[in-house]
Amino acid sequence: MAILALALLAVVFGAVLGYAAVRFRVEGDPLVDKIDAILPQTQCGQCTYPGCRPYATAIAHGEADINQCPPGGEAGIRALAELLGREPKPLNPENGAEKPKSVAVIDEKICIGCTLCIQACPVDAILGAAKLMHTVIAAECTGCELCIPPCPVNCIVMLPLKMDPATWKWPYPQIPVKHIAGAHP
Repeated sequence: MAILALALLAVVFGAVLGYAAVRFRVEGDPLVDKIDAILPQTQCGQCTYPGCRPYATAIAHGEADINQCPPGGEAGIRALAELLGREPKPLNPENGAEKPKSVAVIDEKICIGCTLCIQACPVDAILGAAKLMHTVIAAECTGCELCIPPCPVNCIVMLPLKMDPATWKWPYPQIPVKHIAGAHP
């Protein structure tokens, strides 16, 4: 009798949960998804938001401008402007400057194993344990530089990302424009 009662309760609760999942389903915003796909996913916080998804949500709701992401640079601003039908703007200097992509490297001879860099890394790209040597998983590092300030022995440096066929991208074409005196614009 007890097994039958438990089975009946499981069926009833399963039906209620199934109904609730369909009835109260939360739809995602497709514009936020498209904006988030353009952002570089560094989760560095330079845009004043805690990550790329909150920044994408703020852009979609008109709470943030498209020029607050230094890691995305000019190419990211152009892509966001094209998606949203706006004019591109220069990068806001209050958020930082565009820099070449880089990766964190830990000098393992100096590292004391304090784990402060592991706690600061937003993408879990640092591997190690307390009082043991740490290292950076280069393929996971986004170059956000958030691991540098908490390091008490300054054993972390940022090195430019090496260009290889997997990381190289076509440069944006620069077309020089000459203004001819007396010509109509």
